[in-house]
Amino acid sequence: MNRIEKKLKELEEKKQKAFITYMTAGLPSIKGTEEIIRAQAEAGTDIIELGVPFSDPVADGPVIQAASFKSIQLGTNLEKVFGIVEDVRKDCQIPIVFMMYYNTILYYGVERFVDRCIASGVDGLIIPDLPFEEQGEINGYLLKKNAPILIQLVAPVSKQRIPMLLEKARGFVYCVSTMGVTGQSTGFHKDIRKYLSEVKAASSIPVMMGFGISSAKDVEGVKDIIDGAIVGSAFINLMEKNDYNVDVIKEYCSTFKKELNA
Repeated sequence: MNRIEKKLKELEEKKQKAFITYMTAGLPSIKGTEEIIRAQAEAGTDIIELGVPFSDPVADGPVIQAASFKSIQLGTNLEKVFGIVEDVRKDCQIPIVFMMYYNTILYYGVERFVDRCIASGVDGLIIPDLPFEEQGEINGYLLKKNAPILIQLVAPVSKQRIPMLLEKARGFVYCVSTMGVTGQSTGFHKDIRKYLSEVKAASSIPVMMGFGISSAKDVEGVKDIIDGAIVGSAFINLMEKNDYNVDVIKEYCSTFKKELNA
């Protein structure tokens, strides 16, 4: 069983919500990224989305764009991100999902990329610029043993597409809570409960909510529907403002997890 599926099964048995974070690989450094991953595992984070820096992250707002640019300037590339996962896997088994753009995979070579994911211990992939209709090539390679799960994203405009998107989905479904890019503070979609309820009704796997979340209080009004929350831009801001202090990171993750399950 994939690490993501195993973790989500454990949470279901404990009747707990999942706490998922996004962090940009390579910040504050390669070793610093590894340290933060291990710290989060200790603090109770359930799954980590590890952002592979890209020059044009179209689904992301200014916070993650800036983090991606800074990481690239430090020399981070896909091979080094694979190295991060390999090093972490020596003593840490927290589920790790690559959040990345398809150009990076195409340039690396799709089959080679999947094989490298398997060898290094990557558990899942989120590729926001890869439409469902164009997932055939990579899905063909993801049928291999121990290959990562391709996480499906749905948005408030998905509507009639939701059953199709979720028919063979694995791991969890990533529900985008607002229209636009990550890190927006303009509030969730006006019909957020109706939208999340429709996804939940159509899904046989856990439903996670992301975009625009900074604390457990942000999801209080939909906690009865969702199975977990994803924090990205707010988490990056926290780390930046506190110079990537591991103690601050652990406190934030531990607190969020407790409040989410209060």
